[in-house]
Amino acid sequence: MAEVTVPVKLRSEFGKGAARRLRREQQVPAVIYGHGAEPVHVSLPGHELMMALKTPNVLLSLDLDGKNELVIPKAIQREAIRGFLVHVDLLTVKRGEKVTVEVPIHTEGDLAPGGNLLEHLLNSLPVETEATHIPESVTVSVAGLDAGHSVLAKDVVLPAGTTLAVDENAVVLQVVTAQAEAPAETEAAEGAEG
Repeated sequence: MAEVTVPVKLRSEFGKGAARRLRREQQVPAVIYGHGAEPVHVSLPGHELMMALKTPNVLLSLDLDGKNELVIPKAIQREAIRGFLVHVDLLTVKRGEKVTVEVPIHTEGDLAPGGNLLEHLLNSLPVETEATHIPESVTVSVAGLDAGHSVLAKDVVLPAGTTLAVDENAVVLQVVTAQAEAPAETEAAEGAEG
């Protein structure tokens, strides 16, 4: 995974009013914490941060007081309607350190013929991996699976150095039989009787 460098500024003003002023200036208030250090309040440029966060579990490189800090997003708050970034919590990490993150699950292949449906019980898989080698996603083959089959967490092939952070028997995906819809005539007849 590549590191994304984002410019950062220290914040000295706190509270709702200060946060609103930052957002008007296209900045996003953020807090950096971790490793027992005091939280550091910063602001990040909104557009650059939004583009960086399009990559799941992105590793951000911040130049903070002349010192390079590696961080990963831990909590992201967005405005409910327009989706603008409101606040971000960032967790400090070190090279070689293991972190627990959720990695998106992608599927490939076609199910067995017969109109079956693929049900995602987990959209992302909790894994433990080195902070600088977080996989962007994991791929699961569903080729030829028929109704009643399921894929367990232990069946998902993980990159080297990555381990599961969830029960290995947790069901990730399952194939279910498609339910037939009742004919429209029957529903109309029932509606006329009632």
